[in-house]
Amino acid sequence: MLLSELTTMRVGGPATEARSPATEAELVEATLDAWASGEPWLVIGGGSNLVVSDEGFDGIVIRTLTRGIERLPGAGVRIRVQAGEPWDAVVAHAVNSGWAGIEALSGIPGSSGAAPMQNIGAYGQEVASALVAIDFLDYRTGTLEHVPALELELGYRASALKHGREGLVVAIELALAESELGTVGYPQLAAALGVELGASAPLAEIRSSVLALRASKGMVLDANDPDSVSCGSFFTNPIVSENFARRLPDAAPRWPVEREPADLVVPLGEEPAAPRFGQEPNVKLSAAWLIENAGIGKGFALPGSRAAISSKHPLAIVNQGGATAAEVAELARFIVARVSSEYGVLLRPEPVLVGIEL
Repeated sequence: MLLSELTTMRVGGPATEARSPATEAELVEATLDAWASGEPWLVIGGGSNLVVSDEGFDGIVIRTLTRGIERLPGAGVRIRVQAGEPWDAVVAHAVNSGWAGIEALSGIPGSSGAAPMQNIGAYGQEVASALVAIDFLDYRTGTLEHVPALELELGYRASALKHGREGLVVAIELALAESELGTVGYPQLAAALGVELGASAPLAEIRSSVLALRASKGMVLDANDPDSVSCGSFFTNPIVSENFARRLPDAAPRWPVEREPADLVVPLGEEPAAPRFGQEPNVKLSAAWLIENAGIGKGFALPGSRAAISSKHPLAIVNQGGATAAEVAELARFIVARVSSEYGVLLRPEPVLVGIEL
């Protein structure tokens, strides 16, 4: 099986073996069997955040095809979602049911099991704000564990699952609010809805506006839109010190980022030290602005390459038809080098790269 057939970027060579379990029990069994074989393994959900090399993957690919959304008993709205359930189907179900909390995450492609790994976020919401726990098959122990969200170290497009905690997300648990209204927490979305930032709006209207905004950027999978043949945003917005950000042009967008205090370890019987103040705050920059102002405009492609910057959004690399993973990687490296040369900022890839180095 060619991995290009399983990824939204449509690049990637063959897999040595692919397994497609359809139920939760089969998924766990197939994964444990793959681990016991000693062969390299790779889990693929919707393939929307994955770029695989042209050489493919010499190992076992496990596809998460499990489906299902179950409301759990008890007070409030708690739902358990199978890992293979398409994420946007979960958002649609929540909005149609009058459950608020993830409506601004409409249109994000991929499977629900991948949502906590990347801590997906858009238009003022992150999955971290709704995630309660995951059911996780731990690679180290081979046991199925119920892991609270607090243990996943969820951050900006990051989690412990992405940085070292190996295993398989079998299902996720979300806590939502029973309400027909959602809070509008992003300026562009507020403008589209014609409301003040922080105001409330009907869930269906928020979802509709988010889908329209994403479509205008080629960020909704659409067979009729060549700009959607991508893995979405290819780079994360860099986070730098406020002092460094002052060196950038005044026109460069920037947003303050709260610095999380480090954990304190205090010997028994001793008083903790007084908190330290005056730490320099961090600032989030716009990767899209940096790319465009480094001279790489929408639609840009290297000579002879079939990989290009989206004609709608400078943060997406698209496959214009028949592009190879090598061409995608070459363009990504070019972008990284130009931005680094122009602004001294190192862009980092958002998708998972398999067999590819930037």
